Amino acid sequence: MLPILVSIFVLCYLAIAMEHPLRVSKSASALVGAGLLWTIYAFGLGDVHALTEQLGESVLVTARIVFFLMGAMTIVEVVDAHNGFELITSRIRTTSLARLMWLIGLVTFVLSAILDNLTTAIVMVSLLPKLLDKHEDRLFFAGIVVIAANSGGAWSPIGDVTTTMLWIGGQVTTVGIIKALWLPSLVSLLVPLAVTAYLLRGRQVEPPDRNPEDVGHRTPPFERNLMFFLGLGILVAVPAFKSITHLPPFMGILLGLGVLWLVGDLLHRNKDDQDMERLTLAHALSRIDMGSILFFVGILLAVATLEHTGVLVSLAGWLDRTVGRQDLIVLIIGIASAIVDNVPLVAASMGMYSLSTYPSDHFLWEFLAYCAGTGGSILIIGSAAGVAAMGLERIQFGWYIRHISALALLGYLAGAGTYLVLHHLTR
Repeated sequence: MLPILVSIFVLCYLAIAMEHPLRVSKSASALVGAGLLWTIYAFGLGDVHALTEQLGESVLVTARIVFFLMGAMTIVEVVDAHNGFELITSRIRTTSLARLMWLIGLVTFVLSAILDNLTTAIVMVSLLPKLLDKHEDRLFFAGIVVIAANSGGAWSPIGDVTTTMLWIGGQVTTVGIIKALWLPSLVSLLVPLAVTAYLLRGRQVEPPDRNPEDVGHRTPPFERNLMFFLGLGILVAVPAFKSITHLPPFMGILLGLGVLWLVGDLLHRNKDDQDMERLTLAHALSRIDMGSILFFVGILLAVATLEHTGVLVSLAGWLDRTVGRQDLIVLIIGIASAIVDNVPLVAASMGMYSLSTYPSDHFLWEFLAYCAGTGGSILIIGSAAGVAAMGLERIQFGWYIRHISALALLGYLAGAGTYLVLHHLTR
């Protein structure tokens, strides 16, 4: 049974990695893989009671992550529907291309830690056509946005789905991950940002022609500000909610979602149905990326079968015997996340190493959060932020490799070195 399960998982993995050449959604591949793996495992196990118990455990772990992601994504959509992000983007004003690069990079880094890297990448790349006329300039800026979004998300428990998985699973704590990774993550951005800004020195911003008719619906300033600060406040408060109540994070995000829904309904109760429709939380729910949600469901359930069969524990032992050094193992996992999706990599790692051996905030989990979060920047297909930027600015895979990949790798290694030095100095 084990060879069959591993073979199906590898094929599923390859299909996910080659989503764009195959033109088959990675969500479809993950769901088919999960269904086949559990079906074969059920026939091979032959113990209905044990199967039901193991599947229930896996579904519970998956549901906690999925509920959290759905709540966070919906809150962000509500803020965006109220033009809330214009509070940030409208204040970016400069005539120097290098200075604009610094502003975009640092704003993306901070926003990604508060929101998440995918949403931040979409917001910032969508902003670029409003600031830059030349497509070539926008490509370089989009590349830096991808790096900044992934770097900013790595050190925040709500900034990147892989860090969120480790946080919800108990592998890292809020204070621990922030203290350990904010500086290495910042270094992983500053290195490529400094190189790119140096290359752009002396050049002036070429803004696009302004369209007198603003695109989209306008939201009154009070409503925009209220929903922006309330939405961000809810997201930022979730880690504190978990620490105070000891309830799982999805309970905090669902409570916040209910508050946001209540405030929105009260705020818009006197409007016409047509004007109110796009501002409601129900409309925001229809705009979240359900394909990504189903991908997480599929891949987490698929990885769970390998965990229950002991394959992941055996793989961890083989890596320890073959590579030997834990830091090199995690570095390899991070670079691999540029080729294949980092979600199954981290999910597999969580099954390979137990919390009893590697407790919360252990070196392994902190370094894994950094490497899996930032390593995806090395290739445009290595992260959700990169895929989003690829579609929005029509970035070619080859162009990214020629112009951005080396910068991202340089930043990845610089940040990893920073973390290792700090870890050895403070342990």
